[in-house]
Amino acid sequence: MRRYGGVGRSVARFWADRRGNFAVIFGMIVAVLALAVGFGVDTAQLMNAKSALRNAVDAAVTSTARELTVRPATEEEARKWVAAFLTANSAGGILPHDDIVLDKLVVDKTAKTVTASAYVDVALYFPLFGQSNVKRIHNMGAAVYSDKHIEVAMMLDLTTSMEEDRRARTNKIGDLKVAAAAAVSTFLDMNNANTPRIRVALVPYSDGVNTGPLAHTVFREAKGSTGKDDAPPSLNAPQAVSVSDNCATERKNSTGGGMDYSDAGPSMALVNRDDRIETCPVAPLVPLTTDEDALLKAIDQFKADGYTAGHIGVQWTRYLLSPSWRSVLESAVPGSGPLEYTDNKAKKIAILMTDGAFNTAFAGVSSSEKTRSNQKTRSQNAARELCSRMKQDGIEIFTIGFMLAAGDQDVMSNCASPDTSGIKHYFLAADGAALKTAFQEIARNTERLALTQ
Repeated sequence: MRRYGGVGRSVARFWADRRGNFAVIFGMIVAVLALAVGFGVDTAQLMNAKSALRNAVDAAVTSTARELTVRPATEEEARKWVAAFLTANSAGGILPHDDIVLDKLVVDKTAKTVTASAYVDVALYFPLFGQSNVKRIHNMGAAVYSDKHIEVAMMLDLTTSMEEDRRARTNKIGDLKVAAAAAVSTFLDMNNANTPRIRVALVPYSDGVNTGPLAHTVFREAKGSTGKDDAPPSLNAPQAVSVSDNCATERKNSTGGGMDYSDAGPSMALVNRDDRIETCPVAPLVPLTTDEDALLKAIDQFKADGYTAGHIGVQWTRYLLSPSWRSVLESAVPGSGPLEYTDNKAKKIAILMTDGAFNTAFAGVSSSEKTRSNQKTRSQNAARELCSRMKQDGIEIFTIGFMLAAGDQDVMSNCASPDTSGIKHYFLAADGAALKTAFQEIARNTERLALTQ
């Protein structure tokens, strides 16, 4: 016991002797903390540099591919373009443009691709264990510069909730006009006037869709009709009821009691104009076109009114991109016919925008079913089904919720295509500026979708 008591007293005396102990321990702790902080700073810096370099290279090869699409160039000229775009796309970023080195460029005229690799040397703040104080980051990007054609259909909300509200100091319809017009210009500015590759369509909606030049594809139901009487005939079949306006709701199935989700052309069956519809947008849809003036003129007609039958807007967005509607569209508006889904030179884009929950439906809704909650369920389920079918056909879907309440975001997030290669597909815009930014990002990303690596 004495032996252990002596050891205890020795340990106590050691800890009681504070001469120099604190300084040594403190120095060790500071050194470890400095190493940890330094390693963290360098790791974060390298990750940011890698991301910035990737974005700069991707943007440079995409921009160069766009130039090669509209005008031929030698590889040396393409190299100058890539270098210039690297400078432009890194200006103001975390990587000084003069630090980015274009290592290699290959323009494959057979595969019609441009591939570039670049690197940047990043100075480390805390190199460890004698390693170099500079770390080299590499990145490679590639883009197709073939004559790929892009078809864009924009579904736009013109419901009452989009009206200007002076009390709340909001003007959603005004914000939409600005954002949609800017998007149209951005899309069409990518075109070569002699060989345009991008066409844009508009689908304004509220309770239904004003079909404009496609009014002859609409079947107007008789007042109070139900069941078989609501089943739409084909385009060439005799019609007991004539079309008196240009508005359309859902296309109903062969029994007239539910919705037909197919994208079959109107020669198979017309699209219904339900007799209970209350409001029709003043602005008509515009099929695929390169006519910027016509698109801007249509946007200028936008006026907010009506409920939100969003699935009907989705339905017509699909029709304007569907090859099943090509012959009818070409006949009504020459040059508006969509390409085949299987055409490897075609890229189809749908942009779906709303400021509120889809809450209005007609197909399958009985005359006694007047509660908005029941219609909301039908409209949202129909939208999900239509979006699913569009994705199966290869249509890339971008969605925008404009000042959309948290509880109303499910359909838009569900309809959006999955994010790929850093390309975002689902946007929430809190104000007019954010709405314009969302449209602009989508417009720019239509070219980035051509990236192959």
